[in-house]
Amino acid sequence: MDKKSENQGFLDFAYQMYKSMKTNEINLVYEGEVTQEITKTFTSLTEKNLAKSEESNTVQRKVFNVMVECLQNISKHADSLSDEDEDRRGIVMVSHGEESYNIITGNVIKNEKVDDLKKNLEHVNSLDKKGLSDLYKQQMREGRISEKGGAGLGFIDIAKKTGSKLGFQFKELNEEVSFFILTSTIKRT
Repeated sequence: MDKKSENQGFLDFAYQMYKSMKTNEINLVYEGEVTQEITKTFTSLTEKNLAKSEESNTVQRKVFNVMVECLQNISKHADSLSDEDEDRRGIVMVSHGEESYNIITGNVIKNEKVDDLKKNLEHVNSLDKKGLSDLYKQQMREGRISEKGGAGLGFIDIAKKTGSKLGFQFKELNEEVSFFILTSTIKRT
């Protein structure tokens, strides 16, 4: 394949991605290592984007806070695709439609963690507003800080802030790891 064909192929891909992002109303996308610096940059971009919109301050704050929680989740808990790769990589997308904003994150996790994570998410999704508050308080009292710095509050906090069930999927990549996708929905009204 010559250089001109390669360039045209990439340009076609970029245009198709652009069209897909417009169709799905995706405002921001990032794929790569998630660090504190990336978190600051991404949240700053989102904040500026939301400030331009006519969203209420409450919706803007929820989108911002949920995004921060999701990015911290990747930076603290993502596993690498292989033992040689140390990066805590992930993907983050923010989209909005007429009724809601969606924050979609994805990252690699070890298969040995999938069952516990799935049970945790199902438990959070089974609770109503009061149940989430009670679980949050219980976790604050009893939760132990993990070696990665979390007290297990992230998913509870996201569910409380969004008022919506957390969407999630696990796509097995190989015998060692899966790709974990989390969708958080914030209603615009």
